Amino acid sequence: MNTAIIKPQWGPLTIALMVLGFVVWPPLGFIVLGYIVWGEYLGGSAEKASGFVNRGRQFARDNCGPRGAWRHNGFRTSSSGNAAFDDYREEQLRRLEEERKRLDEEIGAFHEHMANLRKARDREEFDRFMRDRNGSRQGYGSGQSYDNGQNNNGNNV
Repeated sequence: MNTAIIKPQWGPLTIALMVLGFVVWPPLGFIVLGYIVWGEYLGGSAEKASGFVNRGRQFARDNCGPRGAWRHNGFRTSSSGNAAFDDYREEQLRRLEEERKRLDEEIGAFHEHMANLRKARDREEFDRFMRDRNGSRQGYGSGQSYDNGQNNNGNNV
């Protein structure tokens, strides 16, 4: 017996609540959408809900773990049944893996080269700045004025 006031089905009331939920606060609209889509699996009793969750956990344990079908060790798959093809495939995958490692090393070397070029350019710009800065302050502190030996009225001394 399902005693829910709002049934998890595509009815006018649930669609209106979903649209209203999206207008008011989008996560609320997604919650209502989830209830409409998966409400029959979860709704009704705690036993149904826990069964649904347990089935999901078991699926994840079977398929996503270290012994599952979806392994995280690259392209490795199960045997095709043809030993010659499996050997060829393993050789090609090994070759591709070596090529990928070589390309990764080249990318690293290129990034290091670019960093060295940036450092050299920055050093050159800094040295130029220091030369210009020291050049404009050349007579500073030596008693010379910046008017090339002229006094304030423009006559040479």
